[in-house]
Amino acid sequence: MTSTVPSKFSRPPSVRPESATADPAAGKAAGPDLLDALRQATPRAAADRPEWTSSRPSPAAVCRFFCDLGPVEGAEFVRRHPKVVGQLEGAPPALRYAANRRQMRLGPYRSWEGQYLLFDEDAGRMAVVYGDLCHADRIAVLVPGANTRVADFRRGLGGREHRAPAQQAGNLHRAAVAAAEGRNTRIAVIAWLGYRPPSGFGLAAARQRLATLGAVELLHFVDGLTAVRPRAAITVLAHSYGSAVVGVAARRLPAQVTDIAVFGSPGMGVRRAAELGSRARLWAAEAPADWTRRVPGVRVLGLGHGQRPAHPAFGARPVPIAGVAGHDYYLAEGAASLAHLAAVVAGVEPGSAAAPQRDVETNPIS
Repeated sequence: MTSTVPSKFSRPPSVRPESATADPAAGKAAGPDLLDALRQATPRAAADRPEWTSSRPSPAAVCRFFCDLGPVEGAEFVRRHPKVVGQLEGAPPALRYAANRRQMRLGPYRSWEGQYLLFDEDAGRMAVVYGDLCHADRIAVLVPGANTRVADFRRGLGGREHRAPAQQAGNLHRAAVAAAEGRNTRIAVIAWLGYRPPSGFGLAAARQRLATLGAVELLHFVDGLTAVRPRAAITVLAHSYGSAVVGVAARRLPAQVTDIAVFGSPGMGVRRAAELGSRARLWAAEAPADWTRRVPGVRVLGLGHGQRPAHPAFGARPVPIAGVAGHDYYLAEGAASLAHLAAVVAGVEPGSAAAPQRDVETNPIS
């Protein structure tokens, strides 16, 4: 099928093509239907559009596409194609919020408040943003672990809020804003359930297949963030199995990712931090009451995730764990790990009143 868009929106050489190993459920809405929607939404004649060569357009190309649209055209695109816009990496956050709110208003999630950057109930994908992503200098992405589902995204598994990614991200955002007080730093924190985590703790949780699929989606998501906020510094945080996702993605994360933090991690798929191939600083936390301490730090015949990152031999920077009551409490209020990671997200040296690690310029796309 031939597909075309304006030549100024074709993929730049620096943007990676999408991997053929992407999660089929995640990519379903981003395939031909998405390209058809983009063709229908653009005012240009088909004869003026060269071919898009990917099953889903690169976030950089999407960003340029929407920059060329006026507010009326953008709003019409949301009205006609809310599911497309809501999942479209590189689209302006404000349009994605509006698109996902349209999808959520008639279902069981209609009372859920917040800015939803991603919502796809069928594929089990959701992302909520705390703070002003459109103008953020520093962005944090929280990748949850096994057993995380859309239905429990806000309330937590078993109704326990401390296990909810949305609750954890909210705690992190409040703490990061407090850590950056007086520094004129704009911070956004995103709880991102953009992949399909394993259910339970069986063979799927011991293997890296779902982590590999999730890494493709995480890379695409981060590419979308760098498209709309090219000068923002990004911290990627991961809990439990989410750290396996980040471990696979680490080598290909862009330079804007300055820090990676994992906690309650069974492993990142490697034996040493250097094997991740990332230039970002790596932080790791493992509390005495966390059951992952009993996970063998091995990977044999495709089972296991390698050495646990909090092990001294791994080479990660330690995160204090005072007040961490168990596996799901690293971002709970009062935990030393929350304060430490909030400082990292804010660009403040943990445990000091140092100036931000990096000054950033902004080029907002709203």
